[in-house]
Amino acid sequence: MKTIHVKRAFKYRFRPTDAQAAELSRTFGCVRKVYNLALAARTEAWTRQERVNYNQTSAMLTAWKKTEELAYLNEVSSVPLQQALRHLQTAFANFFGKRAKYPRFKSRKKSRKSAEYTTSAFRFRDGKLTLAKMAEPLGIVWSRPLPEGATPSTVTVSQDAAGRWYVSLLCEDPTVQPLPATGTAVGIDVGLDHLLTLSTGEKVSNPRHERRDRARLARAQRQLARKAKGDGANRAKARRKVAQVCARITDRRRDLLHKLTTQLVRENQTIVIEDLAVRNMVKNGSLARAISDAAWSEFRSMLEYKAQWYGRDVFAIDRWFPSSKLCSACGTLQDKMPLNVRTWTCACGATHDILAVGLTASVCGAGVRPQRSTPGGQSAMKQKLLRREP
Repeated sequence: MKTIHVKRAFKYRFRPTDAQAAELSRTFGCVRKVYNLALAARTEAWTRQERVNYNQTSAMLTAWKKTEELAYLNEVSSVPLQQALRHLQTAFANFFGKRAKYPRFKSRKKSRKSAEYTTSAFRFRDGKLTLAKMAEPLGIVWSRPLPEGATPSTVTVSQDAAGRWYVSLLCEDPTVQPLPATGTAVGIDVGLDHLLTLSTGEKVSNPRHERRDRARLARAQRQLARKAKGDGANRAKARRKVAQVCARITDRRRDLLHKLTTQLVRENQTIVIEDLAVRNMVKNGSLARAISDAAWSEFRSMLEYKAQWYGRDVFAIDRWFPSSKLCSACGTLQDKMPLNVRTWTCACGATHDILAVGLTASVCGAGVRPQRSTPGGQSAMKQKLLRREP
């Protein structure tokens, strides 16, 4: 197996002092202001059929700092401000590459509060992290140690809507190496009654995290709706309570997905999944809430990057292939297959198996798409998401 170098982010909670919280809040505001100013400048230039790149916005930032109106930008570290311009450059690159929509302005209330520091703007010594413009190190809760000898290359500080402070340290993790090859393979079918149904017959129940806290969330949202709109302290407190319930749901969901994907990657060499159009599926009003709670897209994303880390193969079956109605033994295609039917037996005595279809596509490299073509469709070879070379 090839030696791989994985850069991994280690996220920790920390409790800032009053002075640190004030400094970070001021930095978040300046980062948002610079991002919006640069976006406005680039948008205005675009209307004139001109293009503005990162270097030009960096020169603009220098000029903005010299004005009386924006002189407060000099009070915070310049590195997070430059990083904001780089993030905007990446956003435009994704837009022109047709990988994302046009960049949007950051909102003071809705946008994520974060600031990114590179090596020149922080000091990490003896397990203590000190950011630029700060006299004391951050009070980090080290829930797990960093890899031995690891040195952070980038530090991102953030505050979520529930008021929790986090610091994310990006460093190379030498402990992530390809696992020994195995001959096992598994097919995975995601669902709502059961979160996962494996080709081995094992089923993972859907915990429905959002439903468990739905009453608590509704109560918090009603209390927020009663508060007068504006920047009042009572409304901010009610908004934070709503965010705390949502954070509880998100944390439990992500914890389960991490455990499931790690187990699947460790135990199987080849994993076959379905290429679902989740964005279109959530347009169904009666199922949108349940589908969002199941987090199928997040499950697939975790599965992909962990498979890449540990030398596993992930294959996606074409979303238009009738895998739920096609017998993998004799090829008989059922006329109808209601959504509530999860298993069925063919007249030949075989049971539908998603794994057989996926393995055929991965080995042969042939498309599993029927005689139907759609714009942007991909063959099975192009859907081979992650492939490790020995």
